[in-house]
Amino acid sequence: MTETLPMFPLNSVLFPGLSVPLHVFEDRYRALVHHLLRIEDPAARVFGSVAIREGYEVGDHGAQSLFRIGCKAQLTEIESHDDGSFDVVAVGLERIKLDRLDRGDLFPLGHVTEQPEQTPPVDEDVLERARSTFTAYRMALTEIRTDPYTGTLPRDPTYLSWTLAACAPLPLQDRQALLEADDATDRLVLVTDLLRSELKAMNVIPSLPATEVARTRWSPN
Repeated sequence: MTETLPMFPLNSVLFPGLSVPLHVFEDRYRALVHHLLRIEDPAARVFGSVAIREGYEVGDHGAQSLFRIGCKAQLTEIESHDDGSFDVVAVGLERIKLDRLDRGDLFPLGHVTEQPEQTPPVDEDVLERARSTFTAYRMALTEIRTDPYTGTLPRDPTYLSWTLAACAPLPLQDRQALLEADDATDRLVLVTDLLRSELKAMNVIPSLPATEVARTRWSPN
């Protein structure tokens, strides 16, 4: 199904089921928030987000190139400030493909197509390897910085795959590849391989994760 959504490109990747805090201060995105606030049903306060391949979230030139696969998001928390800016929290819903982006009169508008998640069964060995690798990565990381995750990992394979993708401090290109994976099995195999590569790099340069040594770190907007 094709639909038109307000669009908020980000310098990070938003995943289904996971939340992201956003500080909104540029005019076009403040207008987007005002537009959503005028919608009475909070569940209908949705927009689209895709990661920026080249360029920036703000400024006159802005994003020069965007990834096409992104995520629909729902505005769930809103705090307004005297200077007109907002601090908001959005939670990722289903994946979308950006077919066309229009500048719009007040804020960008995207013509998007839903990208449903495939849900074939996931082999238990794949689940166990993913969990154990992420646990080892957390243990190695907490020796030098904050644990990227607290609590018990989800049991549902699809939500587990999204959680590991969101929590692993990987470069933007890797995170985008995780978002675009066809199903939970492909995503779990990929995130396991990526985390194992990070662990190997950390063993070579034990003072810092590989993402801080030679890659662009992900950080929520």
